[in-house]
Amino acid sequence: MPRPTTPSDQALRDAAGPLGAETQGSWFGGHGDDHDAPTIGAEAQPLDKAPPSVASRTSKERRPPSFFRIYRAFLTARAVLAILLIGITAGAWLLGNRPSPWVLGLTLSYSVLTLMVWSWASRHPPKDPDQRSLKHRQALATIGIDLAAFAWLNFLTSSNLNSQALLALPVLMAAILMPRIMSLGVAAAATLNLLAAAWLQSAEGGNLSSLMTQAGLTGFGLFAVAVMGSELAGRLAREERTAKGSLELARQQAQLNRLVIEEMAEGVMVTDRQGRVRTANPAARRLLAAQGSTQAPPFQLRGVPAWHPLVQAVEQAFANPLYADVGQELSLRFDDQSSRALRLRVRFTKGRDGQAIEDVCVMFIEDLRTVMARQRQDKLAAMGRMSAGIAHEIRNPLSAIAQANALLGEDATTPTQKRLTQMVADNVARLKNIIDDVLAVAPGLRPPGPAIDLRETVAAICNEWRQTEGLAGGPDSLCEVDLSACKPQIGRPAPKVRFEPDHLHRVLVNLLDNALRHNSGQAGAILVNLRWQKAQEGTGPLVLSVRSDGELISPGTEQSLFEPFFSTRSRGTGLGLYICRELCERHGASIDYRQHPGAVRHRNEFFVTMPLEPPITA
Repeated sequence: MPRPTTPSDQALRDAAGPLGAETQGSWFGGHGDDHDAPTIGAEAQPLDKAPPSVASRTSKERRPPSFFRIYRAFLTARAVLAILLIGITAGAWLLGNRPSPWVLGLTLSYSVLTLMVWSWASRHPPKDPDQRSLKHRQALATIGIDLAAFAWLNFLTSSNLNSQALLALPVLMAAILMPRIMSLGVAAAATLNLLAAAWLQSAEGGNLSSLMTQAGLTGFGLFAVAVMGSELAGRLAREERTAKGSLELARQQAQLNRLVIEEMAEGVMVTDRQGRVRTANPAARRLLAAQGSTQAPPFQLRGVPAWHPLVQAVEQAFANPLYADVGQELSLRFDDQSSRALRLRVRFTKGRDGQAIEDVCVMFIEDLRTVMARQRQDKLAAMGRMSAGIAHEIRNPLSAIAQANALLGEDATTPTQKRLTQMVADNVARLKNIIDDVLAVAPGLRPPGPAIDLRETVAAICNEWRQTEGLAGGPDSLCEVDLSACKPQIGRPAPKVRFEPDHLHRVLVNLLDNALRHNSGQAGAILVNLRWQKAQEGTGPLVLSVRSDGELISPGTEQSLFEPFFSTRSRGTGLGLYICRELCERHGASIDYRQHPGAVRHRNEFFVTMPLEPPITA
């Protein structure tokens, strides 16, 4: 399932369906390059270990391995031959050319035995699915009976019925289903039977030279059938092994591609001309929904008003495939009046001739905020290192200014002098805060944070913040804290995460300060919530959210929320949310903002997603 980087066109693999499907059974299995026996290989097993569906499992149970399919094909041919022999004998009887009792008895006995073997093999599934050659009992019940029956039939009918060609059936069966040495042995036995029959017929007045020549040529043909059949079986076996190896590599590559695509942060969708989404990774499904994710593919883009820009982009891409590679920006507006800006790139699969196959296209979708944040991150990387150095250089003269201002304040006597010294002190304190903020996010190697009880830590920070801001507690408090979803239960300890407590305090207090500045002022206007990401299962990462019922943030402001030095206040530094994001990423967490529908009271929500620390097992 599965996306650290921009994917290649290999992602188009899903357009044609998964490569890990069940392979079709082949006729010939492992056969060495030397002159060993041609053997029939078993079915190739799929790489994934997931339990198959009922339909596929039933299909596997009903479909025997390839060796037994060929074996049953020969048994069916023998049964048809037995029926033909009975028909020929009956026709000769009706025409007045009555066969001898020996021929009649031989024909009936062979037909009964052949039909019994065919019926038994059809009703009983194979006990050994990995069988690759006929067992002794199977060989005697088929090839042995054929050799004996056809030899006696050739002797008994003499020139009345040319039954020498029937010996090709057991020879061919041995060449395909038995080792090569055994097939040559069967051909030799059939040739000896022909020579013996020719000698016996010559004793009854036939031409010995002519009969021996005919038997010898027929025997040579049987040897040729044995050698060519065995060689063909060996060649097909080698090709099957090569195909199986290629299939295994293709399955592994398909699983790797599927894993990469499923874990990509960038959305990937495979769409056809009709706007039908055939494949979509989880990131794409999340970007197409206001909250949560859309249904699993396949689904239709047409008919949903919010997805109309995507439908237009698909139509334009199919109308002008040469210009489809150019990225474009579009906005999705959902029913709850929220919107999401996306960056879209369209790619087409390539055929063998290098031309675009315009039946399906692959759409790469990114949140425009993520794209802009990545661009800003690249630009700010060098500036961050430079800012850290400048901050260190400013700190020393700033301390000297603060000390000098304190000395001047001791000698200040007039109100004007006191006001000026206080103004210097306030701006020095402000500069110190800015320097501390810059140094807090300066790059550098830091040890991982300790494992903390997130529920207790959040409760302590919220209580301290309410006391600092002078907010009352209880049900009528301006700030409501709900931590009940992550309450410890029997058999499940309190959830813990790795986060520096001071850093978590700074992140949460910053979010609470922002919520305090933008709320209605009524009881419960601010809501602090701690929950599981998968609420129904009670598992997954933990989500800490701070929600408020103030005015919604405008789309232009929302795009720049986490930018450094961006602030909507005249005296704000614009580093608060930027520092929160940097501190969260330092501990493997993430912070984001979203708006809720109009029916929800707390429509503004900042939420931090933190991975859960695995419990220590004895």
